[in-house]
Amino acid sequence: MREQLTRETTANVYLVLFSLSVLLNIFLLCQHFSFHSPSRPSSTISELSWTRRAAAEAEAVAAISCSGHGRAYVDGVLDNWRPTCECNTCYIGSDCSVLLSNCSADVDSGDPLFLEPYWMQHAAKGAVVLSGWHRMSYSTTDHFKSLELENHIRLLHAAVGNAITDGKYLVFGTGSTQLINALVYALSPENTSSPASVVATVPYYPMYKEQTELFNGRDYEWEGATAKWRNSNKTNFVEFVTSPNNPDCLLCDSVLGGSSVIYDHAYYWPHFTAIPEPADGDAMIFTVSKLSGHAGSRFGWAFIKDENVYNKVSNYLQYNSMGASRDTQSRIFNYVKVILAEIGSNADIFEFGFNKLRKRWQRLQALVNSSSRFSLQQLSPQYCTYFKKIRDPSPAYAWLKCENEEDADCAEVLMKGGIISRGGTKFGSSTQYTRLSLLKTDDNFEMLLQKFKPLVASSDENTSEISSF
Repeated sequence: MREQLTRETTANVYLVLFSLSVLLNIFLLCQHFSFHSPSRPSSTISELSWTRRAAAEAEAVAAISCSGHGRAYVDGVLDNWRPTCECNTCYIGSDCSVLLSNCSADVDSGDPLFLEPYWMQHAAKGAVVLSGWHRMSYSTTDHFKSLELENHIRLLHAAVGNAITDGKYLVFGTGSTQLINALVYALSPENTSSPASVVATVPYYPMYKEQTELFNGRDYEWEGATAKWRNSNKTNFVEFVTSPNNPDCLLCDSVLGGSSVIYDHAYYWPHFTAIPEPADGDAMIFTVSKLSGHAGSRFGWAFIKDENVYNKVSNYLQYNSMGASRDTQSRIFNYVKVILAEIGSNADIFEFGFNKLRKRWQRLQALVNSSSRFSLQQLSPQYCTYFKKIRDPSPAYAWLKCENEEDADCAEVLMKGGIISRGGTKFGSSTQYTRLSLLKTDDNFEMLLQKFKPLVASSDENTSEISSF
């Protein structure tokens, strides 16, 4: 009996030791794969060291509320070593709490601050921390271009369905602005006595004319509106097609058959327009400023079908700036990942942007329609392949027309009423038109409506109706 008990005790001891050995090996394996896997950092969140200071500083500055009418920034002007508030238009004071009287509503620029609240709501996802030695070299994974950013941009277009990117080369630029002249240069013939005629359809984005004339290349020249060339036998054109158009937000196509076409699709995203089908141009420009709202990052890209054109654009960018900032590419990479991950969710940036711009457009449209003094461009609901339904208009801009003869200069009429707009002549159009940006802050848009009400209130009869907008 005693021998049997001894044997059982010995067996139990061996079993316990074996179990402990197995557990120890499992623990060691977990430690190995947790701390040595290339897919994970070598320290846990609780062990962060050099990122703590940067994170604490960023959060401390972001917590400065500026009364909800401004923002403080890490690189902002300091007062006693503390970042100060940068106030929205018409607000002043150390905390932006004072509203200026008789301040003009500035709706001139297309500054996309309407998306700022989105990134504030998703602060953790949008945050980017980079080491001091991040991408110090001139080159990155593909000379001057991040391969992973390229891959994610292509994935984004496929997910949104707004562009066909297969079989096309991709270049990065310092905003889409840099890519405008790069493509004009690349599409113009070399060593010819007949330079390419750069044209666009009225109303057109002013930068096309301004850049072409500024750079004054030997192989191209600005020749104005497409209308005067429709019946011409000339074929040596570089035609800009902005779709949706800036300033009237209409979907457009080429007017001159056989011309080299640069499609500017800065606004061809679901928050600005319905996406009826994917764009498939030979040269297509996009920009992050209108995708995510990060205009200050200065990042754009272009898809190019022809290899020779791609090589010329690449050479232009190399000699001009040696490619887009590597730090910027890292930041944009994070934003694109966030946007991709949230497609179709409650945090979809396109849903957020669409709802905000649709409401702004509806409020402004109702106000303008309450009077015969002004009119807006005609935009209709349209089926969108992204939202998979018919969606209302949500334009980036209002293309306003003054209908009365005495209001010959519409921008001037608005200026006298306390509204700074961008006059029609800038876009090759007449003074009867002016552009109002719907892209800026909520403060800015509310100020626009406030200033616009007296302009449409031309009689006592409609004053009560107007007060509800």
